[in-house]
Amino acid sequence: MTMGRWKSRAIVAAAASLVGIAAPANTSGVHPGPMTREQAYARADALTALGRQMFFDPALSASGKQACSSCHDPNHAFGPASASPVEMGGAKLDQPGVRAAPSLRYLQAAPAFTELFYDSEDEGDESVDNGPTGGLTWDGRADHGKDQARIPLLSSLEMGNKDEAEVVASLRKAPYADAFKATFGADVFDHPQDAFDAAVEALGTFEQSSADFYPYSSRYDAFLAGKAQLSARELHGRALFEDESKGNCASCHLSEPANDGEPPQFTDYGLIAIAVPRNPAIPANADPSYFDLGLCGPLRTDFNGHNEYCGLFKTPTLRNVALRKSFFHNGYFHTLREAVAFYASRDTDPGHWYPKKVDGTVDKFDDLPKVYWANLNTDPPFNGRKPGDKPALTDAEIDDIVAFLGTLTDADQAGQ
Repeated sequence: MTMGRWKSRAIVAAAASLVGIAAPANTSGVHPGPMTREQAYARADALTALGRQMFFDPALSASGKQACSSCHDPNHAFGPASASPVEMGGAKLDQPGVRAAPSLRYLQAAPAFTELFYDSEDEGDESVDNGPTGGLTWDGRADHGKDQARIPLLSSLEMGNKDEAEVVASLRKAPYADAFKATFGADVFDHPQDAFDAAVEALGTFEQSSADFYPYSSRYDAFLAGKAQLSARELHGRALFEDESKGNCASCHLSEPANDGEPPQFTDYGLIAIAVPRNPAIPANADPSYFDLGLCGPLRTDFNGHNEYCGLFKTPTLRNVALRKSFFHNGYFHTLREAVAFYASRDTDPGHWYPKKVDGTVDKFDDLPKVYWANLNTDPPFNGRKPGDKPALTDAEIDDIVAFLGTLTDADQAGQ
């Protein structure tokens, strides 16, 4: 399945959608009315400040020990600090998750999920459907920051609150409770559902409108602005990254500025199936009948039974990817080089990546039932290569791509 090139929206437009929150003249209340532009931005500032406090508050979890920042560490580009493929959560912090925690950086321009995506800038052909695109989670089921924020608060595998009222009870006792009431109304805690909706709105605003999440301060950004140089190796890696007959990485991880000059997001926001090997380190995978099929379930339920979507996962941004200690939705790989090499030889040397069956044959695509193999991406560097064929990339070329990816680390993360 070929994913189109989503030309990411300008940050200004994304911020405007976040601050375009209706509010009355005093800019308080959960269900506000019309307000001026200045009031809208003032309210957005208030929401961001509240969201920031909530993001680092472990008291909002059932255990009292897990904040949003526990899995989305600001010192690791708001991704996990550990190499574990999944994080532990729940009321006693003894429940393993089923997917790797993604970075929360550079989500501000992600479009809402759509099954059909027609990119008018895709080689001038507006008739080509580029398939499922958008959303904020691995399976695209959350369209907005507030929708994403509610997931970990109520998940039994994450922050473990039994319901919205339990979250609100914690908020009522928080040191920022008065600021919460000042923003959303003095009686906000008397209406638990409204208070919960207000809380996730604040979290979503912080996560998508705060410059903490999209600094665009990497050496590559400086290079694009003519303020830094890349080494010969990094430049070669960039060329391989963009070469359609070699890495072809840029077909999904866009590396050039948009037509309006906005910095590249290094994702087209598409969902794609590449059959990462099954990770036995994820406890859920001990059940041989369990499969995480991404877009068609089990965490996302509205496309259950849509076989054409099984195995598809969101294309993440590659910004700050060199900081990660586990890769892909199931955290199977633990080095960036392994992740790149997998693309290069998934089909030419499957025995290197996949386990063997009892009869000694390679159990290729072992985490995707064969009935869904038609969904697998076959664009370069895959494109029909068979076991024993020459891979698209040499070892030295893989190393150069990895070197280029190292230039995508934001300045505030350097040395982490």
